[in-house]
Amino acid sequence: MAKEELTVTQLAEKIFQESGGIENVASVTHCMTRVRMTVRDHNKVSKQGLQNIPGVLGVVDDEQLQVIIGPGKVNKVANAMAAQAGVDLGQEIPVAATSGKEAVNAKAAEMKAAQKAKQKQSPIKSLLKDISNIFVPMIPAFVGAGLVAGIASVMTNLITAGKIDGDTWNYYVMILNILKNGMFSYLVIFTGVNAAQVFKANPTLGGVIGSVVLLTGMNPEAPITNLFTGDPLAAGQGGIIGVIFAVWLLAKLETVLHRVIPEAIDIIVTPTLCLLAIGLAEIFLIMPLAGFISDSLVGSINWVLNVGGAFSGFVLGATFLPMVMFGLHQILTPIHIQMIEATGSTQLLPILAMAGAGQVGAALALWIRLRKDKELSEMIKGALPVGILGIGEPLIYGVTLPLGRPFITACIGGGIGGAVIGALSNIGATAIGPSGVALIPLIANGHWLGYVFGLLAGYAGGFVATYFFGIPKDRLAAVNAVDEEVPAATSTVATTPATSAAPETIELYAVAEGTVHAITESKDPVFSQKMMGDGYYVAPANGKIYAPAAGTVTTIFPTKHAIGITTPNGLEILLHMGVDTVELQGKPFNILVQEGQQVTAATQVAEVDLAELAASNKATDMLVVLTNMEQVISETMTAKGTVTSASPVMTVQVK
Repeated sequence: MAKEELTVTQLAEKIFQESGGIENVASVTHCMTRVRMTVRDHNKVSKQGLQNIPGVLGVVDDEQLQVIIGPGKVNKVANAMAAQAGVDLGQEIPVAATSGKEAVNAKAAEMKAAQKAKQKQSPIKSLLKDISNIFVPMIPAFVGAGLVAGIASVMTNLITAGKIDGDTWNYYVMILNILKNGMFSYLVIFTGVNAAQVFKANPTLGGVIGSVVLLTGMNPEAPITNLFTGDPLAAGQGGIIGVIFAVWLLAKLETVLHRVIPEAIDIIVTPTLCLLAIGLAEIFLIMPLAGFISDSLVGSINWVLNVGGAFSGFVLGATFLPMVMFGLHQILTPIHIQMIEATGSTQLLPILAMAGAGQVGAALALWIRLRKDKELSEMIKGALPVGILGIGEPLIYGVTLPLGRPFITACIGGGIGGAVIGALSNIGATAIGPSGVALIPLIANGHWLGYVFGLLAGYAGGFVATYFFGIPKDRLAAVNAVDEEVPAATSTVATTPATSAAPETIELYAVAEGTVHAITESKDPVFSQKMMGDGYYVAPANGKIYAPAAGTVTTIFPTKHAIGITTPNGLEILLHMGVDTVELQGKPFNILVQEGQQVTAATQVAEVDLAELAASNKATDMLVVLTNMEQVISETMTAKGTVTSASPVMTVQVK
């Protein structure tokens, strides 16, 4: 009698129950094929009970309790278990935890994890993810310092406009600015530290590389010159983006040096060479390149200003945020000063202030469309008041830039607000100050109402552009998935096509140069006992790993140790690199393909650092497993012993 199918939630509950209850489980995680649990008392575990659960393919009770579920479904089960325990994956479960979490929370966590697993990686997505990981830890400091800066800016503008007494309030403004400057004056250092952690470089070296752009200690009488123009370098040139690029280079160089420098002198030679090489490149290449760009921008801005009107307003308002990113907005200060001296006000500043308005509008649209994304909503709630007061960094680095598309639509909103200001004309600021609402007291000649119209246009433009065109599809899909009911039975990663009229024969190949073995010889009982299916493994002679057959890459596990491939006739193949390598968090693996990519047996799918596997005491077996054996009529090993990556190893007859 066939076992009845269980939903993911029911399966998670059953696994907890047969593992001695949630209170007996210390933590839950998973790899490509199995739920891995650290249990407090192995005597309370019913191994037979676990094996009898519908959907469980096998059980290994070792240092960790491993419940084999299979690819495609295991991540959902593990996330459902974590949700029922009220913790994140890998986090310790409190002893007093119970399974009384509301079903909707379990469903939400499960569907969110499923959506993340389906998302395809790309260089752009990886870059945006790295940027997000760099700046998200800074968001609380951004918000706190931003609000302090906003209050100080409003007070400064009121003093400048003569609305409040400077003798009384300047002292308090100074105190607030000291508090604010602790964040914004040294933002490049914080960025360097966080970027180093993301790129796996030394964090302190990353902070030093970030501080280089401040040019601390440079003699103003004999400044460092720009190699492109011969002009003096300015502190901050290159900005945040320059720092991130420099720290990325640092991580690459540090990895190489750690590999080639003898351990006895590594601690002395590696940081010294890194600082010299990357620091000099930053000073003499990265910063001068930013200076070259800034000089070109000055000419472009002057031309745009001469054209005037709505066109100038749109171009300036739309391009100001990228200038802020590259630290190039400071080049406009002389233009502001010149305008104020010549006419009594700068008409450029109100236009540029619209960039912040576009950010606010974009954030509002994201908040509405993705309101069920609690993490993003909390960021927006903290950053919005600061953005309204003219401090844009929290919204740029914490919200729109990491998401990619909203940054572009926010720039469009800034352009729309700038166009309104440009069309109305004669709207200027009597002094250089912050943007947003805080700039209103500085608007000259009583034209503050026109400035407010521009702000509202910027808000509306950023909102509309983002609402209809700027919502990231993957985020929206993840949010929408939360509302969907969990299906009565979940499927594996790839949908099996309709059964062919006649059996087909597929040739599977060795995935590496080395020696091929029957899967029963594997050191991992899950594979040697064929709990996941039949197959083979190759003990590789080098780290070049190839696809076992022609098909589509359907799954790449987050820790990079396993890849799922589906052939055109529905055979599902798991390439599992090493044994228990999920614990290494992807370090030895460099994946060379993407989900959805078509591959053949000649396609190299990964590069594996075999030395690091061996140093971590992990077997280097490259396992090839047929995971949907119900589609297999027969399988025959056709080779053993020494093989090349192109050697045929197994013939499989498929229904």
